[in-house]
Amino acid sequence: MPQSAPARQDFTLADFTRARSAISGMVRRTPMTLSPNLRERFGVPVHLKLEHLQETGSFKLRGAANAVLSLNDASKARGVVGVSTGNHGRALAFAAKQAGVACIICMSRLVPANKVEAIRALGAEVRIVGASQDEAQEEVDRLVSADGMTLIPPFDHAAIIAGQGTLGLEIVDDVPDLETVLVQLSGGGLISGIAAAIRARKPHIKIVGISMERGAAMAASLDAGRPVQVSEVPTLADSLGGGIGLANRFTFPAVRNLVDEIVLLSELEIADGIRHGYWQERQMLEGAGAVGLGALLSGKVRPSGPTVVLLSGGNIDMKLHHRIISGETPDLASET
Repeated sequence: MPQSAPARQDFTLADFTRARSAISGMVRRTPMTLSPNLRERFGVPVHLKLEHLQETGSFKLRGAANAVLSLNDASKARGVVGVSTGNHGRALAFAAKQAGVACIICMSRLVPANKVEAIRALGAEVRIVGASQDEAQEEVDRLVSADGMTLIPPFDHAAIIAGQGTLGLEIVDDVPDLETVLVQLSGGGLISGIAAAIRARKPHIKIVGISMERGAAMAASLDAGRPVQVSEVPTLADSLGGGIGLANRFTFPAVRNLVDEIVLLSELEIADGIRHGYWQERQMLEGAGAVGLGALLSGKVRPSGPTVVLLSGGNIDMKLHHRIISGETPDLASET
C-alpha cells in the first residue's frame, strides 16, 4: 500500500462544506464518544463515531441525500435507480421519498432479507437480480437505457463522495488532535470522501481502510494495479461486498493516493468486533459497521495516538446478531 501519497485535487474542502450545508435538513450530525474500554486497553484515546445511529442506520444517507438533492427537475421526474448491497439502497429510497422522487433498487440474492424489506418499507421498488452486485448492475443499466431513469451509483460518483466526506469534517471538528482514523472500505466512496476531507484540513492524519478477507474488491484491484472483478462470497460484513466497477473513475485512484494502509479481517475477527460493540460499548452493529473494532482487537491496527473508529452501520438481522453476541461465529458461506 502506498504510504502518505499526495492527495488528488478532484475534491476540495469547498465540495464538502457545500455538501454539508445541502444535506443538513435530511441527515443527522451523529455523536462522537470516547471508549473507556479501548482507552484502557491501548493506552491512547480511542473515539467512536456513532454513524450507525444515522437515519436509515448507516452513513450511506449522506451521499444519497447529496446526490438526489443535486439533481435537476428533469432528472428527478424520470426517477432514480441504483444497485446496492443494502445500505445504499435504503438510503437512496429514503432520500428519494423525502424529495418526492420514484426509486428502483436492484440487488443480488446475497443481500440479507432484512435489508431488502427495509427498502420496500420506504416505498421503493426492489428487483432481485443474479448472485452479485455486478449482475444486479446490468438491470440498472437497462433501466437507464430503456426507461431513461437517473442512475445514482453507490460510491463512484462525485456527489456521493462529497456527501460521505461530510463525515470527515465532523471527525476533525470533534477530535482536533486526531492521529489515526479507521474507515470501512468497500467500493471506496466512504473512505475517499473522508480521506479527502480530512487531508484538506489535517494532511498528516493516517487513514486506514478496513475490509474483509472474503471478496475485498478494492484491495484486489490495488494489488492488481487496476480495477478487477472478484467473486462475491457470503460474509458477516455483507455491506462491504461487491465490485468497484471496471470503469471506476473516482474511488480507485482516490484510495490508491489517499489511504495509507488496508487491513483485511477474518470472519472471526469481524464477529469479535460485533461482540465488543455490543457487550463493551453498548452499540448494536452490523458486520461492516464493526470492522474497525475488529481491526483493533485483532492487533492488526495498533493505535499510537488519538484514534477514531467509524461505526458505519447497524442494519443487521436480529437473529444473526443474537447468535454472534451469544458467542457463535456463523459461517454464512456454508449456510447458503
